[in-house]
Amino acid sequence: MRRGILTLNKILLVEDDMEISTMLKNFLETENFEVVTAFDGESACSKFLSDTFSLVLLDLMIPKMSGMEVMARIRESHTVPIIILSAKDTDSDKTLGLGLGADDYITKPFSVTEVAARIKANIRRSTQYSAGSEPTGQILKKGGLVMDLNGYSVMKDGSRIELTSKEFEILKLLLQNPRKVYTKEQIYSLVWNDAYLGDENAVNVHISRLRNKIEDTPRKPQYVVTVWGIGYKLGDVRDE
Repeated sequence: MRRGILTLNKILLVEDDMEISTMLKNFLETENFEVVTAFDGESACSKFLSDTFSLVLLDLMIPKMSGMEVMARIRESHTVPIIILSAKDTDSDKTLGLGLGADDYITKPFSVTEVAARIKANIRRSTQYSAGSEPTGQILKKGGLVMDLNGYSVMKDGSRIELTSKEFEILKLLLQNPRKVYTKEQIYSLVWNDAYLGDENAVNVHISRLRNKIEDTPRKPQYVVTVWGIGYKLGDVRDE
């Protein structure tokens, strides 16, 4: 398996429309990305498991296995960034996609420059998450949670919790500012590093996924609590 700079910029593009696939592949290669293409769900899973990718660009409407199924398979064991490409732009489709683990959602038609910008932003965040960029020895603790900012890892009651880069950044934001209540707009702007356009689904779904991983009872959260009418804050969990 190849390592190094090419691996860091390798993308799996899953798109059954040959014209769109060729257009994206050609443009992204001019942006110094290595692009591996797949045209159906089965080949997408096979190629993903046989190589190392820094990001997956995934159409939802693909043959043999849907994009949602492909994403669910990937998320069983990998936290690689996934960007959905879809002609479906309803809130329910976005919520479902984000709920299954997508990091971003781009609706068709789109500009190739926008896609490239989203890819670079997601890879940058993921690389920072994987490599760590904080000074050595920075540890955040709350209750049974221990976050190592240097190692970019989270443990709960001694067991490691696998978070995506955005889940990690949301939890880090709350742990670093335990008394502050954040609105959804503030969370989106700080974590996504992008202007908030009023789409609450991204924040809501990532909060839900984070709770499912760190809370004993996600429906009665103790760590990431809702402040009704405002947003979210760190709960008053007793330190162990």
